[in-house]
Amino acid sequence: MDIRKEFLDFFESKKHNIIKSAPLVPDDATLLFVNAGMVQFKDIFTGAVPTPTPPRATSCQLCVRAGGKHNDLENVGYTARHHTLFEMLGNFSFGDYFKKEAIAYAWEFITKNLELPVEKLWVTVHDSDDEAFDMWKEHISEDRIMRFGDKDNFWSMGDTGACGPCSEIFYDQGEENFNSPEDKMGGEGDRFLEIWNLVFMQYDRDKSGKLNPLPKPSIDTGMGLERVIAIKEGVLNNFDSSTFKPLIDAIEENASVKKTDENIASFRVIADHVRTVAFMLSEGILFDKVGRGYVLRRILRRAVRHGYLLGFKEAFMGNIVDVLISQMGGHYSQLVEQKDFIKEQILLEEQRFFKTIASGMELFNEELENTKDVFNGEVAFKLYDTHGFPLDLTEDMLREKNIKVDMPKFNSCMDEQKAKAKLAWKGSGDDANDGDFKEILDTIGVNTFVGYDTTSSNAKIVALLDENYKKVDSLQKGSIGWVMLDNTPFYATSGGQEGDVGALEDDEHIAIVKQTKKFFGINMSQVEVTSSNLKVGEDIKAVVIKRNEVEKHHSATHLLQSALKIVLGDTVSQAGSMNDDKRLRFDFTYPKAMSEKQLNEVEELVNNMIASAIPGNVEELPIEEAKKKGAIAMFGEKYGSSVRVVEFGDASVEFCGGTHVKNTANIGSFYIVKESGVSSGVRRIEAVAGKSAVAYAKSFMNKFHEVEAELKTKDITAGIKKLKSTIKDLKAEVQKAQSSNAKPLNEQMIGDVKVIVDIVENGDIKNIIDELKNKNEKVAVMLLQPKGEKVLLACGVKNTSVKAGDWIKNIAPIVGGGGGGRPDFAQAGGKDVSKINEAKEKSLEYLKENL
Repeated sequence: MDIRKEFLDFFESKKHNIIKSAPLVPDDATLLFVNAGMVQFKDIFTGAVPTPTPPRATSCQLCVRAGGKHNDLENVGYTARHHTLFEMLGNFSFGDYFKKEAIAYAWEFITKNLELPVEKLWVTVHDSDDEAFDMWKEHISEDRIMRFGDKDNFWSMGDTGACGPCSEIFYDQGEENFNSPEDKMGGEGDRFLEIWNLVFMQYDRDKSGKLNPLPKPSIDTGMGLERVIAIKEGVLNNFDSSTFKPLIDAIEENASVKKTDENIASFRVIADHVRTVAFMLSEGILFDKVGRGYVLRRILRRAVRHGYLLGFKEAFMGNIVDVLISQMGGHYSQLVEQKDFIKEQILLEEQRFFKTIASGMELFNEELENTKDVFNGEVAFKLYDTHGFPLDLTEDMLREKNIKVDMPKFNSCMDEQKAKAKLAWKGSGDDANDGDFKEILDTIGVNTFVGYDTTSSNAKIVALLDENYKKVDSLQKGSIGWVMLDNTPFYATSGGQEGDVGALEDDEHIAIVKQTKKFFGINMSQVEVTSSNLKVGEDIKAVVIKRNEVEKHHSATHLLQSALKIVLGDTVSQAGSMNDDKRLRFDFTYPKAMSEKQLNEVEELVNNMIASAIPGNVEELPIEEAKKKGAIAMFGEKYGSSVRVVEFGDASVEFCGGTHVKNTANIGSFYIVKESGVSSGVRRIEAVAGKSAVAYAKSFMNKFHEVEAELKTKDITAGIKKLKSTIKDLKAEVQKAQSSNAKPLNEQMIGDVKVIVDIVENGDIKNIIDELKNKNEKVAVMLLQPKGEKVLLACGVKNTSVKAGDWIKNIAPIVGGGGGGRPDFAQAGGKDVSKINEAKEKSLEYLKENL
């Protein structure tokens, strides 16, 4: 039985709309990942947006619980039910049906569709919910309905807001399998397994804690697909079900060891984590040092470490991804579409970690031998900082020994590093969450964007908001607020394209449009009122400015992506973009810096596409037809059944909602200004087109003419060669003069070693040391050189018992400095030239003591 399909088809038959799984990255600043089925419906439940038609939905939502408040990572592999990624089946009522129907639907599906035996089922309700108790009695005997308090059977969205009692359905896995004192209803044992939670959202909790009845109560349910599959297949552990068994078998085939009771946790960790990593990558989440990308890195490296325990010494997870795609690619097409990209990114990250895992494990084991109860926090930080071991990976390894990390010391090291690097991680928030958008949606609806065809139009002001997003009837002269037009030519920031700017006019210029954004589907422009007041109901003319230059950069970005795929390969994928009227920025997946040759090829390809004057074509297509046409989709974007496709002949075909030039020739020209790294596996190209490209080229011509003027020649290549030759000759003369004026160095013998410790006023002290080492079989040299208020130190040794690095570390602090180097050569700098003679004396003393 395909339980996922069975569930969705069942609720579709009950007049629910089937909603696709939302992207793992939620449109919610309070969450790191989507962690429940209701997340994509949160704005409906809170009343931020109007109720859809029909007011009921069903979904199978991919969820991740591996970071932030909801984090199951450390339990994965060691319990029967915890996973970093899982599928949550759910049905939702938005003020439509309530408890009676929700209970009836759940019971029908459980007993009729899934055919779970009634004698194995138990139900819980909140101890105050007599209504739900009585409704359940219509389906199950009263002695199988149990009451529990808030801890187990009350759900709330937060400290305030929507909340209500819930009812849970449990499956009895048998006394013969679980018989500890905790294996009872309400206990902590595994005998009674929760499979479905029905949340009755019927109250609004205010700040005082009072529960006020909602006028239209709602339903939010969630059932873990992996648990249900395990129950149907009669296994007591999710990892023994058909969801995970093919993955575990594939790991065993590739490993050098077989499954045992001792190592089975490692097989399970890898099977779980490969699913999460593949899905996160398929949705455009990339390995990084912070945020979601760091969670992804932690998950993969935890899997690699468990692979290391199984004997893997090189990348292995790609083979497991193939099995996953054969399992789940039919329902989640992004896995198939991004297969090569997913495997490439996993391979690169595995290879990075395998380079350091052996040395990291060696350091870990060395410290572990000296550890009794608490693991050194400084070593844990070194594992993190130098060897790439996430903290929870170190904690995971220590948990097997029942040892904790010295967290105060670890945090101290982390704070010190952050202070040095001046790093800052800022969370995102949405200051518009409390705005009056629902009222606008209820009374006006969304407005119409007409800017694909025009950059100016006559429009009516249908709503105004102040700076705090509260509805007002007018905006006074000098104030800043937001305007909603019935028909607007202003494009709202989306898909990497900056929102339009411009003006609102009647008989006079009355407001400057500073930016345009979308709020819950409403296109709104931020305005600064410059003359007479702006009023709701007023007719104005809306005029967009600078759009042409924005469109040139946006279209150039499409051509750039095509050129990158030609030069670097099809696995290159967009990882972000920004287009405004002055420049473009394009982030893409690629493991290393591009060569000068590759950059030139890409730049030339784009300019050839521009010069070819390829007409643009835009059309709305069914999404499957667009994919067959080869249109490139943006990672992480949620598309409907119909998509807008922007096409420039065979050069570029992409899903895109932005505005573009009519012909590539309109772009003018294109120059790459910079190529750099953004994060591991992600590169960035910054470029200019249109007027900005002309200005960029002009700046180079101006510099060129400046150089001509300085060299006093039109042949600047010959002029530079002549200048370099002159500099070379002058350097030789300076060195000769310094050598002739240099005083002899103080030399003495300590045993059979020639010792030279002296202060040198001129010359390159490194070169002097190299010459002395070449001339002598056994020598130790320390030279100090004053440079204004500072001191340079360098030392070299040859065939002696003294190490240069240790020598200089002892001397540099005397002059207020530090440094180091190899055993045969080291150098340092100091800030206190007044101590140079003391440093000289101590240098000699060090040799006398250590030679």
